[in-house]
Amino acid sequence: MTTLDEVRGWDAADPLGAFRARFRLPEGVIYLDGNSLGALPHATAARMRDAIEREWGDALVRSWNDAGWVEAPARVGAKIARLIGAEADEVIVANSTTVDLFKLAIAAAGLRDGAIVAERDNFPTDSYVGSAAAALIGRAFRAVPAGESARALTADVAVAILTHVDYRTAVRHDMAALNGAARASDTKIVWDLSHSVGAVPLDLHRDGVELAVGCGYKYLNGGPGAPAFLYVARHLQSRIASPIAGWWSHAAPFDFAADYRAAPGIARFAAGTPPMLGLLALESGVDLMLEADPHMLWAKSIRLYDLFAERLAQRCPDLAIVSPADAGRRGSHISIAHPNALAIVRALTARGVIGDFRTPDIARFGLTPLYLSFTDIWNAVETLADVMDRAEWRDPRFSQGGVVT
Repeated sequence: MTTLDEVRGWDAADPLGAFRARFRLPEGVIYLDGNSLGALPHATAARMRDAIEREWGDALVRSWNDAGWVEAPARVGAKIARLIGAEADEVIVANSTTVDLFKLAIAAAGLRDGAIVAERDNFPTDSYVGSAAAALIGRAFRAVPAGESARALTADVAVAILTHVDYRTAVRHDMAALNGAARASDTKIVWDLSHSVGAVPLDLHRDGVELAVGCGYKYLNGGPGAPAFLYVARHLQSRIASPIAGWWSHAAPFDFAADYRAAPGIARFAAGTPPMLGLLALESGVDLMLEADPHMLWAKSIRLYDLFAERLAQRCPDLAIVSPADAGRRGSHISIAHPNALAIVRALTARGVIGDFRTPDIARFGLTPLYLSFTDIWNAVETLADVMDRAEWRDPRFSQGGVVT
């Protein structure tokens, strides 16, 4: 059985431990919701002040050239490419995850006739987009359970939208195996990497990924509503077209030509003027992530999970973990099912342990190795045990009202 002294020793020897000081983390708070909104890096606050006061305030419009704003979507995309096993010219930052997903779903459907498929039980935006895209272009739409994704990749399916890591349970798809099945049926998979990037090892080339989108404000610590990124394998870029023809994706945007001509390469998947402040905040988060060894990050994530699971079994044996015990089959969060999960999460939040709730009965705790300590996990489970022992979740303050985000 692991002891608190051992846990403190792990923290003292943690090769990633120094990263914690580079984030603004409120005193008395254990933050286990970085898979919903990443913590604020100190460097981001400084970068924002410079962007607002000097680049925007002093240089004004000149900063599009002088400060490199024009190049930022491709520049930040190239940095993200290093995190996901892609080439620099295969990733661009553009729009929100939802808009990027729509663009790639429509673009992939243009390659051949066939239905659009999405997972029924995963993050609902993916199926919302899939259904709307199918209706727009006159295709059939099918929502399938996540566990039946492989069987759904039939010859009459043109596009499948799949989430790599389940947002509720942390169950992770076998990306390479599903891509192999998709190739056999000539189906294009658009992968949603929102709960993967910056959290679990990714190598899109190795695993045969052709199309993907990902979120900037979770493990990449890009800030609330940070712009998303999209990935298109180089061999597909000239074969598919974005359904949103904006001036920023034109081959010569500053010619202001009357007729649209798509830019070559990944730039054709941009659209309108990029949101520069959000993009520069995202770049700060990505730069920080690039300093960390990804193998160390994943190794620490596994140890954080194992400690949480061990302590939970000892202190709260009646609580059921619904995330896979096998690290190769999960992402970087741990989820517990309980009929009163919402009230439990609220009671924990009142005690300074911030996780989140997902319907219908999931208490979810993000494991972010850059800034979480092993002692954080120990103390979080101790607090959870006390909340359960005292039945604090029965307090009407926590059992009534709206949901928590």
